[in-house]
Order: sequence, then structure tokens, then C-alpha cells
Amino acid sequence: MNQRKDMCLEKIINSSYSNTAGIVVLKNGETLYENYFNGYTADSTLHVFSVTKSIISILLGVAIEKGYIRSIDQKVLDFFPDYEVKRGEKTIQNVTLKDMLTMTAPYKYKSEPYTEYFTSNNWVNSALDLLGGKGKIGEFRYTPVIGPDIFSGILVKTTGQSVLDFATKYLFSPLGIKSKHNVVFHDKEEQLAWYNDKNVSGWVADPQGINTAGWGLTLNTMDMAKIGQLCLNKGMWNNKQIIPTWWIDESTKEHSRWDKLSYGYLWWVIDDKEHIYAALGDGGNVIYVNTKEKIVVSIAATFMPGAKDRIKFIKEYIEPIFDNCVTLE
Repeated sequence: MNQRKDMCLEKIINSSYSNTAGIVVLKNGETLYENYFNGYTADSTLHVFSVTKSIISILLGVAIEKGYIRSIDQKVLDFFPDYEVKRGEKTIQNVTLKDMLTMTAPYKYKSEPYTEYFTSNNWVNSALDLLGGKGKIGEFRYTPVIGPDIFSGILVKTTGQSVLDFATKYLFSPLGIKSKHNVVFHDKEEQLAWYNDKNVSGWVADPQGINTAGWGLTLNTMDMAKIGQLCLNKGMWNNKQIIPTWWIDESTKEHSRWDKLSYGYLWWVIDDKEHIYAALGDGGNVIYVNTKEKIVVSIAATFMPGAKDRIKFIKEYIEPIFDNCVTLE
């Protein structure tokens, strides 16, 4: 990219996307652009918020391929035989993994009860207690924080490993992503301090040591780009199949809709026909994959309420610059 375009892009970032920490653009697996802002560097890890969900999707695909989980059509409660369903509750008994993957499972609350969730000793059980209710299975309902932790409980029960250990063995280590550690909060003050800290690392876990599934993972910008490139490569990395191809194909195509937005299996589908999809997190954290153009864009950002749409930024400013760039295959 020439210096003029470089300066123009950075002017837009500084003026309209000022909470950006890092951006990496890959095409055909080669790094065409890498830059860091606001004092962050290539080694800086940030809380990527709901990008965590798409990482959990990857881990579920690996677990299915390895036989730990039989099918996404299994009922959620099949994995929790000791869980006691409250009298008169029927909906929860019919919720499947697919319902939860596509955000079409019902919950008993109008807004997520964060205080109740965070102060409990077992976040997986708290999520199960809120699953079901009077809503209908099949209607889209995005659950930012609480519901996805059920997936963590399922991974722990089926694999016999922590989510962190499973992710390290089958995803992070093969990609050269630095090992993580559990982050456990002992009180509200610790959690708020972690949220506001600009130099965080690790993966949040509940008091039982079970890692979060809807938020709480930290990655650096190149880590995110590697994960995007892995998906673009149909799960191949250094001539080794890390994620099953069929799972990438299934999880990144439309299975449900929320107004004009399409959703796969814990991935947002930006364009189903062109096969463009993304992992999106608060503040503007993004792993963006354009299959047709062989482009991966990762953006790491600090939290900012009402952060501007990064997909619009990618499509209007980044892709036009790099669409016609030629790289060696």
C-alpha cells in the first residue's frame, strides 16, 4: 500500500475509530497491512468480547469431529443429567445445541440479569436456570453474555478437559498463539478493574474454573488474523487439518436471521452468497473473512459505548484499497 493511502486510512481511523488498538489485513495469507494505535503494539492482548463466541464455535466443531459430541441436534439437557428441571418447565427439555448455536433458544428474562449471574458460584448452572421459559424455540434471541456459557459446560463434560486446555491443544498451540491463563474475579471491583484495564491477558473463568463462552477471551490483533486465515483456509494450517472443513462451511452460512442480519453458528454472516462472515465483539473487535477475495481483516479495539460499525469501515475503506492488490500465491 502506498504512503498516501496509508496516511489516508490512518486519518480515518484516528478521527472516526479512535478506540482502535490494532489492524491486520491479510490477502492470500500474506500480510498487506499491520499497524497499531493508542500506544498498543503487536504483543498487546485485548479483551475481544463476543469474538469469544466464534472461538467457542470452532472448539465445538473440533469436539464433534473428534467424537466428544455426537451431534448439534442433541438436547442440551442430555449433557447435564443431574440438572433438576423445575416443575412445569417443558421448553428447556427440547432445546438443542443447534438452537443455541443459532441464537434461537428462548430464555426467561427480558434483559440479562448480570448481577445474579456474576455473583453465582456456577455460571453454567445460572445459564441453565434461565434457559427456556415461555418463549418459542426458533425465534432469534441474541444472548450476549449468559447463555453461551452452557457450551463451556458441555465442552468440559464431554472432553474431560477445561475449555482453556482444549483450546490450547487443538487451536492456540497449532497457530502459535501464546498460552493463556484463567482469570477469576473475586468481587465486582476486580471485574470492573479488569474491564477498564488496557493491558489484560488470559481467559475469564467462573469460580468453578469454567471459562466463559460469550465474552472474556483476550487475543492480540495477529492472533485474530490467524484464526480468520485458518477459517479462510478451510481449517488447514501448515498442511494440518485443525478444524473440519464441513464445520467451517456449516457454521459460517445463514441458519437464522435477526431483521436484516444473518447468523450462522456463533458467527455473523455478512453476505451469504459471497460467503463473507465475521466474529464481532463490543467496541469494534472483529475477525472478518471475505472468502471470494481471500481477504482477512482483524481489528482489536478497546471498549467504547456506541462504537462505529467496523463492517462498514472494512467494506468502505479497507477492502477497496486491498481488493486489487496482487500477492504471490
